[in-house]
Amino acid sequence: MNVPTYFPIDAGVSFACDASDLLTVNWSRDNLSADFVLPGVERRALRVHFNDATIVRLVDEFPLSTEQDTKTEGLVSRHFAYRVEGAVFAETQSEAWKANFYPANHYRFITGWGCMDVLSKAPPSFEIVAIEN
Repeated sequence: MNVPTYFPIDAGVSFACDASDLLTVNWSRDNLSADFVLPGVERRALRVHFNDATIVRLVDEFPLSTEQDTKTEGLVSRHFAYRVEGAVFAETQSEAWKANFYPANHYRFITGWGCMDVLSKAPPSFEIVAIEN
């Protein structure tokens, strides 16, 4: 059984990630952006952005909790962004993908309703953005 290790990432803003949720995802071959609710802040969202090829997975809390690697190290209560090593998601990608995109990092963004996993060579960037109602 894998025991993933979580390394917290500073997203530049503190918020109750357990009260947050994913608003939108925009993905293309070399670009990914995802907007997350900033609880208690009207008309603003936290945008996570990658400028590189990615594999992205959106998963509800329940299926995530049933993966083989449910034991973890380094997970911080109510923290949103992580770099992860040793998780099933990254380890089970095809050998062809690994050969073409190695070394890619695994990033995980956790809300109260689920998470977004991203594999990318590029690190994420974060910004607060205005959103329409």
